[in-house]
Amino acid sequence: MYKYQSSKNSGAKSWILQRITGLALVVLMLGHYILMHYSPDSGHTYEAVLTRMQFSWYRIIDLLFVTLAMYHGLNGLWGIFRDYKLAPWLRISIISVLVILGVAFTAWAYNIIFSIPYVHNIALLL
Repeated sequence: MYKYQSSKNSGAKSWILQRITGLALVVLMLGHYILMHYSPDSGHTYEAVLTRMQFSWYRIIDLLFVTLAMYHGLNGLWGIFRDYKLAPWLRISIISVLVILGVAFTAWAYNIIFSIPYVHNIALLL
């Protein structure tokens, strides 16, 4: 028999956020490709990355990219698992593992981004 699911339990918010983060990731990915790979002058050496990361906008973009990608990927995985009728204990176990992995890998990426030092005299890098 059909049981009405309110929008709170239907996954509608998750579905909408999946589309929004997907669109944002496409825009960020195109910007990343143009900035980092389209021009051979962009440089992939440590010095080039260090110079780029002296500008806070690059750090903000990287943080946004990591956060959106992690949410989008893990939300997609959870959507796949949610399609199956899982036992409550298994559903809780899966979402717990996904949340723990998401927080751990996002924290690791944040740590890497924030560990890149600011150089007070940028003229030394150029």
